[in-house]
Amino acid sequence: MKKPTILRQSAGLVTAVLLGLSWFSPMQRTLREMPDTLALTQGQISTLALGGLSLTGEALTVTASGDETLASVGAVDISAGEAGATEMVLSILGIPLKKVTVEVSPEKRLIPGGQALGIALRTEGVLVVGISEVAQGISPAKEAGLIAGDVIRSVEGVSVSTAEQLADLITQAGPKRLHIAYQRGEESRTALLTPHQDEATGAVRLGAWVRDSTAGVGTLSFYDPDTGRYAALGHAITDGDTGSVLSVSEGQVLRASIVAVQKGKRGEPGELKGSFLREAEVLGSIRRNSILGIYGTLDAPAVNPLYSEGLPIGRRSGVHTGAATILSSVDGEGVKEYTVEITRVNPQSAPAPKSMVLRVTDERLLSATGGIVQGMSGSPIIQDGRIIGAVTHVFVSDPTQGYGLYVDWMLGESNQI
Repeated sequence: MKKPTILRQSAGLVTAVLLGLSWFSPMQRTLREMPDTLALTQGQISTLALGGLSLTGEALTVTASGDETLASVGAVDISAGEAGATEMVLSILGIPLKKVTVEVSPEKRLIPGGQALGIALRTEGVLVVGISEVAQGISPAKEAGLIAGDVIRSVEGVSVSTAEQLADLITQAGPKRLHIAYQRGEESRTALLTPHQDEATGAVRLGAWVRDSTAGVGTLSFYDPDTGRYAALGHAITDGDTGSVLSVSEGQVLRASIVAVQKGKRGEPGELKGSFLREAEVLGSIRRNSILGIYGTLDAPAVNPLYSEGLPIGRRSGVHTGAATILSSVDGEGVKEYTVEITRVNPQSAPAPKSMVLRVTDERLLSATGGIVQGMSGSPIIQDGRIIGAVTHVFVSDPTQGYGLYVDWMLGESNQI
């Protein structure tokens, strides 16, 4: 077998280098990063870096600006005019390389939130949060195959909605074999379980720790005056022990007052401490709990003291790095607006958490909370005079930073209730 000549080796090396350079070229990066669909709302602008490519299309609903400053850096503004959809083409030397659909939604106005909410939720079924032994080496729940995170739905065909009801059914049955129906993730399962009866006390035990409700503090993201629906949190209500997303049997949002703040530190998330159960002023119901927040209806329209007329939304393709603000309540003085900087925008073509990264720049908020703390989840994010999303999580390693969620995804969740 002949060895490659030096010329062939050199040619192969040059080819590999050229391919590598082309992969990292502005043009290739533009093609990789350009989404298949640009989602905007009327009046919103999206700035696109073209990387040397041309953008063409007979667009009735969008127009590309001829701004000389943008052109000098290889970028162009896409301005959304009429609602509808159109198609634009990225090309080089007249050769089409990629089609981009531009979807323009009619302008929609929402009332931004920022108010602190008390959240009280009762689960659908009874959540198993732990497995225990009722006697040495004996755990009926474990022997039946139950694990933490399972949700018990019924016992002998009788639906279970509270921990007290489950205990009553087990006690009434005594130490006899029972048919248990439960949920594990998306899967419905059944099991045979024989409770253990203590010889000394006669008590009948399951060998599982269970929970049927939870409560906490969060922030209202927005209220939709067209539907009466609201969005809050931007992330799911989960069980603190298992991490399971809690299914909703019934739930309420209540007016809350912030009574104390535990400041966030590096490695130690802070927390807003609120009071709401004592007064128990119910504002509305919880009808959906998903990884993208909680959703329901309010009994009366929400009012924002800073934006009484509401604000238009800004869809994901118009969100950009740079200055923005958030609305939140971190003391007893109500909703205030604080400056932040959006440092990263993640292209997303389907609903998902972690749409953007933001950093708190407002010295008032840094002084009061150290940055983003638990309880601020749901704080609406405003950029260019539009509601673009909500704060969801804090960086444990750096409380001045956190994630945000696009308003597109939150409206989609709201429409499902």
